[in-house]
Amino acid sequence: MKTQIFTLILALCSQLIFAQTYTNAESVEFDPINNQWLVSNGSRIIADDGNGNLTFFGTGPGNLGLEVLGNTAFVSVQNGIKGYDLTTEAEVMSLTVPGATFLNGLTNDGTSTLYTTEFNSNKIFAIDVSDLNNPIATEIVADTEQTPNGIIYDGANNRLIFTTWTTPARIKAVDLGSNVVSDITTTNVGLVDGIDDDSDGNYYISSWSPDRITKYTNDFSSFETVVTPALDSPADVGYNQASNILAIPVFDDVIFIDLNVLSISDVSSEKYNFGVSSNPIETDTYVQFNLDTTEEVSLTLFDLQGKSIKSLFNEQANGTYKIVLAGLHLEAGLYLLEFKTASGFKKTTKLIVE
Repeated sequence: MKTQIFTLILALCSQLIFAQTYTNAESVEFDPINNQWLVSNGSRIIADDGNGNLTFFGTGPGNLGLEVLGNTAFVSVQNGIKGYDLTTEAEVMSLTVPGATFLNGLTNDGTSTLYTTEFNSNKIFAIDVSDLNNPIATEIVADTEQTPNGIIYDGANNRLIFTTWTTPARIKAVDLGSNVVSDITTTNVGLVDGIDDDSDGNYYISSWSPDRITKYTNDFSSFETVVTPALDSPADVGYNQASNILAIPVFDDVIFIDLNVLSISDVSSEKYNFGVSSNPIETDTYVQFNLDTTEEVSLTLFDLQGKSIKSLFNEQANGTYKIVLAGLHLEAGLYLLEFKTASGFKKTTKLIVE
């Protein structure tokens, strides 16, 4: 009997130890009440303190879009929306949306309305959550024309902005006065999953083709590329207004990028403006370069013996690029970073990891 009890306890402990890991991180939102990140992860929501410490949030499901509004965390669950109290973690709302089979992106207007994209039927719904006991879903867009994915509320212009799961991906708007859909811009990437904005009104989109983050100015007139080599199918990004941290879910991990660092101009004045923001490198170190014309560029990490460790970038490029080194988990030591262009320019820089 004692052996059976010990075995049962060991099994339960194993579940507690190993269950709190990312297996399908899909959407991330900052929870300001508890100073933590919430991540929809398969059948459960995980709380992440930003330092790698994970715990389960509540006991209910949450596998797609996630949005924090007031004291409630709302999450998409295929054909409906559930709400969880941020203080007690108890389920406080459950709504099935008629005709929905794949509700995905979520955003809110800051008061009492959620907006969600329907991936399978190209629709957008408004969810009135002023009464959590009686939420009301209203279809506001019957056909977005392209498959909608990430979505964000733009209160200054009384509109929604959403991305499309197409190649090339588009960024589109919904006028909330008329519910008319219009194009904002066509991107140079494909399969865009998420979108969020920072405190300066810049927008960040996450794409799968290629795996990267693209930063747009508030009017979408210009953009720059933020490449993180550790990215693998980045999903629905989240932004913390207080700390200026961008969180990127990548299935089995969440990568945190300090946007304060990305705003620093700390590159050399030579051709291509190639440079490293800080060395010895830290978790928020990035490499930057700029091209005025389209050219093939490679950025490769070597050990001191000249053995290639990681290809950080290898493609046709044009514009400003920032290659974030977060998530590489390099061991302490010296490394060589080689920047090379098809026109024959090459520069090798030593990187120090302490």
